[in-house]
Amino acid sequence: MVTVNLGMLHYVLDHIYGAFMHRTKISTPFFSRGWGGTKLDMLEKMITQFFPEVCGQNWPPTLIQPVWRTVWETRTACLREGVFRTPCEEQLLNALPPESHNARVAFLMPKCVPAHRMACVVHLAGTGDHTFERRLRLGGPLVKENIATMVLESPFYGQRRPVLQRGAKLLCVSDLLLLGRATIEEARSLLHWLDSEAGFGKMGVCGLSMGGVHAAMVGSLHPTPVATLPFLSPHSAVVAFCEGILKHGTAWEALRDDLAAQKVAMTLEEVRERMRNVLSLTDVTRFPIPKNPNAVILVAATDDGYIPKHSVLELKKAWPGSEVRWVTGGHVSSFLLHNDEFRRAIVDGLGRLPWKESPL
Repeated sequence: MVTVNLGMLHYVLDHIYGAFMHRTKISTPFFSRGWGGTKLDMLEKMITQFFPEVCGQNWPPTLIQPVWRTVWETRTACLREGVFRTPCEEQLLNALPPESHNARVAFLMPKCVPAHRMACVVHLAGTGDHTFERRLRLGGPLVKENIATMVLESPFYGQRRPVLQRGAKLLCVSDLLLLGRATIEEARSLLHWLDSEAGFGKMGVCGLSMGGVHAAMVGSLHPTPVATLPFLSPHSAVVAFCEGILKHGTAWEALRDDLAAQKVAMTLEEVRERMRNVLSLTDVTRFPIPKNPNAVILVAATDDGYIPKHSVLELKKAWPGSEVRWVTGGHVSSFLLHNDEFRRAIVDGLGRLPWKESPL
């Protein structure tokens, strides 16, 4: 009788998928146009300066005014799509590609329930998630629990993708930091809108993979408790691009050549070290502990080829009171098979929050 180590099978599946996606000539690698020049310098300064001001000084954010259209409506639920100008400050806006200046959201909510008796969760995009559909499928069944779903289309993705970019393969390292910073600003403005304009009684933010890193940052910076739900997420982009499978899909030679053109000679190993230094800006453990760490639930996979276990545990350690739940599988199989576990974490995370005072 042959026994199969299922964990190893899931891990191998991640590597097979990764090899197909990132090592073949079918797809261009990440960062094929280099570091991003002065944009990268500007973002490094901007993100470094972000930390002294996080404790309340940059709140409330710019109030957004989405323009809505109804996609469909039933007796019990309604799906609308909205467009709003990204609330990013001018320096960031000028660095973004023009295609990313307008943000798009899908908003699925129950009907016949007052907003202050409902919760809403903002769902952020994982790497390569260009449409609303997958996240609407994740949030859809939660309508019957009186939980609405707000899905944000990321900058650089979907209709916001720059014309020269192929798929999710960002052209420059600066694009990754830009995508993250703009996503955080937009998600914070959406939470502010859900609270102050729509009047929801509870709120949360979740995301898969890269979206989970951004969700953790947004939850950390929010001035009041929100459910914070990173799924299959590392504590930093360093892990994804320098340790996990994505390191095989990164244009290391192009990054080295970009430095050489600026008269900076580096070995590939030194290029990787520079990447580590730049992406350390995305380390969530540097962010403040969320206001209610008990409402932080991380869902991680036992045999993830993209996200090593130590990375998940680093965030758990940095945020005492947070919970880690393990699902059996790899990154790809868990993404496909464990939506029920993600939904359970959403329900439980929101259940650990008090209801906001109802309006008179």
